[in-house]
Amino acid sequence: MLGWLQRPVNISEKLEGHDFEPAHADYYDGKPNRPLNLLLQARTDFLSVWRTGDFKEKVSSIRILGRQIVLVNSPDLIRYVVVNRHDNFERKSPQMRRALEYLLGDGLFISDGETWKQRRSLVNDIVHRNRVPAFGPVMEKTASEMVERWNSMPDGAEINVLHEMAGLTAEIISRSVFGNQLGRESADAITDSFSSYQSLIDSVNLGYFIGFDEGLPVLRTPSLKRSVKRIHDLIDKVVEDHLAGRGDHSSMVDLLIRRQQRNPELNLDMVALRNEAATIFMAGHETTAATLTWAWYLLSQATWVEKQVQDEIARVCGDRVPTVDDVPKLDWCRAVINETLRLYPPVPILARQAKEKDRIGDIDVAPASLVLIVPWLLHRTPSLFEQPHHFKPERFLGDNRPKPYSFIPFASGPRVCPGQHFGETEAVICLAILAQKFSLRLRQGHKVEPHCRLTLRPKGGLPVTLHRRGASSQ
Repeated sequence: MLGWLQRPVNISEKLEGHDFEPAHADYYDGKPNRPLNLLLQARTDFLSVWRTGDFKEKVSSIRILGRQIVLVNSPDLIRYVVVNRHDNFERKSPQMRRALEYLLGDGLFISDGETWKQRRSLVNDIVHRNRVPAFGPVMEKTASEMVERWNSMPDGAEINVLHEMAGLTAEIISRSVFGNQLGRESADAITDSFSSYQSLIDSVNLGYFIGFDEGLPVLRTPSLKRSVKRIHDLIDKVVEDHLAGRGDHSSMVDLLIRRQQRNPELNLDMVALRNEAATIFMAGHETTAATLTWAWYLLSQATWVEKQVQDEIARVCGDRVPTVDDVPKLDWCRAVINETLRLYPPVPILARQAKEKDRIGDIDVAPASLVLIVPWLLHRTPSLFEQPHHFKPERFLGDNRPKPYSFIPFASGPRVCPGQHFGETEAVICLAILAQKFSLRLRQGHKVEPHCRLTLRPKGGLPVTLHRRGASSQ
């Protein structure tokens, strides 16, 4: 019915020899000073609203229906926003809060103030990098089970690798967060419900632009209610089982519950426990699934990089299954994941709302203004990354390090993702275990289109064919 509101999105992709420019939206070329057209384009696809001049280290400001929008694309000024003036810019945007509050309540991802401070230290302890080795065997076992399942398919079988990676990471996070209580059917139900939820959420909260500083609540349609109910019912049952003593004592949820029992002042009631469990699940499953999916797309086209990855796995691991202990030695695998995160950050827009007036660079910022830090834009700025649209994982090898605050796929400052190390380790170990045994090839003729809703996925999934690697290649 509202199809006329959709705007065209043109996608560029080039592959010549060992030079690969993977799929990305063309630069925006709409007429200037047409903010409503820009808003409509953003509703269609937020990645296609950037002009050539936006890919520069700078801060700029526009107004849409009287609302100030400040774009911060300078590492030094990003540091100012997320570190120096964190207290003023800690609030997520009304769009993000409204989009996720029905699902996550006051979960860490969208909370602020005292709730955020209290929950942050709690969740940070639960997913701290020192705990990651304990979850390594879960990652290894679950990825190895996928190898077995793929081995049962004929060579050349077609799969939707987005769905496959979502199932893999859902199972890993299920076992890590919930113990062994969900099982594949329930994990798939949560995965499908998250996907449905994303598709039903508008990418722009129009209420915010017409004067409501907190935006307007999301319309809770029957489809949206069904998605949320499935997720809440499954997670509530797991939390109730833990409270009744039927939980896995090594799971993250059990750690949360034990912390509440030792510190009643945390006030983590049933709803709060579910909110944090749902937040950890969403962040831990969706973002890594998207990263792995994009990595398979990149490797399927850049076969010279794929060979470096597979040769490294053979050199480090031989014929045995890669383990979490191998991760520090898998430099090419880690570089591929980092370059994937640069090109396709799972959350490509980090939007904050100013509490009070401020000044960012030479821009005066009004209270309740929207401050945008856009990793999609930042990571593709030529002065920060040479050939920014090209797939070059070698830029992360050796002593090469991006300039501070120029590479922020997990955000930065106090609100950096607490599960960053868990997700990075999970992505590397899953890539290594699967790439040791298989090569994936994009379906011939398929056009890849990055699509941003709450997270960045390939539109319509990613159809690939599976190809077993022969013993001689290992």
